[in-house]
Amino acid sequence: MSSERDLRDEMVEAGKRLYFKDLVAACDGNISARLDSRQVLLTPSGVSKGFFLAEDILKVDYDGKLIEGRGKVTREMDMHLGILKARPDVNGVVHAHPPTATAFACAGRDFHRVLLPEVIFELGAIAVAEYALPTTTEVARSVLRVLDAETNAVLLSNHGAVTMGASVLRAYYRMETLEAVAKITSAAEQIGTPRYLTPTEIDRLHRLIAPPNERRRAAAPVLSSVETEFVETLVDEVVRRLSAT
Repeated sequence: MSSERDLRDEMVEAGKRLYFKDLVAACDGNISARLDSRQVLLTPSGVSKGFFLAEDILKVDYDGKLIEGRGKVTREMDMHLGILKARPDVNGVVHAHPPTATAFACAGRDFHRVLLPEVIFELGAIAVAEYALPTTTEVARSVLRVLDAETNAVLLSNHGAVTMGASVLRAYYRMETLEAVAKITSAAEQIGTPRYLTPTEIDRLHRLIAPPNERRRAAAPVLSSVETEFVETLVDEVVRRLSAT
C-alpha cells in the first residue's frame, strides 16, 4: 500500500491535471483517497484543485470526523465516504465538472448505448444519478442508488460527474476517459448517425477483458437439457455395444 506522503502527492498531481485539462473550474471538484481501514484523505473546500499543496489535504475518519488539517471539510464528503464504504475495491474517488459529460447530464442523456470500446475497457459502465441538491447528503444517496460493482463513472444530473478506481490516478484517468467519450459521442452525432456497438460486440469485449479462468468458462459450450439427455443416451449405447463384443 502507498505511504500517506505518496497518496498526498498523487492527489496533488490529480488535482493539477483536472484543473489544467479544464475538467474543473475555479475551486470546483474534490478528490479523496483511502488511507487505511479507519482514515480517508480529502481535499479541502474552497481550494483550487490546480494549486493546493499536499499539506492542505485533510484527514477524516469514516464517520466524517476531522482528524488532521486546518482547512474546511468539503460538503461533498458524504458522497466520497459512501462510495469508499460501498466499494472495497475503490481507493480513489474524483468529483469534477467535465464540460461535455456534464452537458450530457444536464440534457438528461445517458451512455447506455456503447459507442467506444473504451467505455467497457476503462469505465465498465456509466450510470446516471438523479438530480440531488449539491453539497447535501442527497447527492451521496443518489449516487449509491445507481452504483454497482461494474460501474466506475456516474453522471450527476445537472451537476457533474464522479469516477473511482483502485488509485487516485486511476480514478482521474477515468474522468478523462469519460469526458473524451462524451466529446466523441457529441461530435459523431453532429457529423452523422453514430454506429453504436451491438450486444454481441459488447459481449465479446467483456469476454476479452474477463480473467482467464472466467474466459475459459464462458468459452465452454453449454448443452441444453435435451442435448445432455441425447449425449447420455449415446454414451450408454456405446458402452452397451462394447460390453456385448
